[in-house]
Amino acid sequence: MSKRVLGVTIPEAAGLLLLLAVGLIYLFPFYWMIVTSLKTLSETLVFPPSFFPKQLKFENYVDVWRTGPFPRYVFNSFLVAISATALQLVVAIPAAYAFARKRFKGSKIIYGLILSGLMLPMQVVIIPIYLLLSKWGLINTYAALIIPYMVSPFAIFLLSESFKQLPEDIIDAAKMEQMSEGRLVWSMLLPMIKQIVVTVTLLLFITHWNDLFWVLIMTSSEKLHTLTVGMIKLTNTEGTHWQLLMAANVILVAPIFAIYVFASKHIKSAFTYSGIK
Repeated sequence: MSKRVLGVTIPEAAGLLLLLAVGLIYLFPFYWMIVTSLKTLSETLVFPPSFFPKQLKFENYVDVWRTGPFPRYVFNSFLVAISATALQLVVAIPAAYAFARKRFKGSKIIYGLILSGLMLPMQVVIIPIYLLLSKWGLINTYAALIIPYMVSPFAIFLLSESFKQLPEDIIDAAKMEQMSEGRLVWSMLLPMIKQIVVTVTLLLFITHWNDLFWVLIMTSSEKLHTLTVGMIKLTNTEGTHWQLLMAANVILVAPIFAIYVFASKHIKSAFTYSGIK
């Protein structure tokens, strides 16, 4: 039997220390970002670096806000991320249900083609999509940032696999009660896989919130730029003001962190989800 130290065995203590070390590795960049955002420019350039500012400079956040139209950047980031995520879910949910519970001609081929999109990065199809949107006159519009993301193979796949795990008896009982399929999906089945839906929603939102490449390609007007593009403008030929750049990073990360804290329970449940008990 393993010896106990402070109520835990040596292997358990080693495991806890390992988890603590891994946790610190992941948390340290966030700590460094926040600490740097509260330093003066001279402190950010000192070597060896200090792990805590001599004087807390909360004014850095005010300075960042004044370097450009940051309220507009924040508005655009929320508008694009929420709209693209909502549109993908509206398409993915009925599509996932159809592929999971319906059998129609060519369904397997169509599902395979959709899943093949998981292997194609957006950069591969950027030219045809750009030419198409240009032909429609949608370049430099919100539509150019939202419409190309209408279909999410990842969301369709994950939701489809979740629908497949639901007991067939529940669906048969709903049909015997003459419940419409729309009501069946939105009122009955979705609440049963809400952990997966919340997780997919969060992952889609983070993807669009952090997007930089697509915004740079599709827009040139500052009125359409998002926070990620606004952060680039904090770097110039005169040198980078690291305290302002880190303050902007904190502003960028804060909404994602808040959403994760709110939805963490559902996310943890999603990773352990194994059907209805």
